[in-house]
Amino acid sequence: VQLVESGGGLVQPGGSLRLSCAASGFAFGYYHMRWYRQAPGKGRELVAAVSSVGGGYNYADSVKGRFTISRDNAKNTVYLQMNSLKPEDTAVYYCKPVGIDSWGQGTQVTVSS
Repeated sequence: VQLVESGGGLVQPGGSLRLSCAASGFAFGYYHMRWYRQAPGKGRELVAAVSSVGGGYNYADSVKGRFTISRDNAKNTVYLQMNSLKPEDTAVYYCKPVGIDSWGQGTQVTVSS
């Protein structure tokens, strides 16, 4: 299993970023996918989830209305569109398939003026 997150960076408050996670080594289209984040000194937090066929979505209260999770099963990729970013969104973001204990290296998102 390989998970490669990308798209992070430094952005000002109110800005946007789109994260991508390229997955391989498992039957991507059969797995629900999640995005997590881990801020400095804090535990890993579930941010968003999408069902295997993309029809069901869940979001943490802290990101509802600002973040959108999506997937492209033809490309084995899951995305996280992040709008109206806040300093408290600063964290390393990870994707993960539900039921598979494997993590990528994550991508750093820093929201700061």
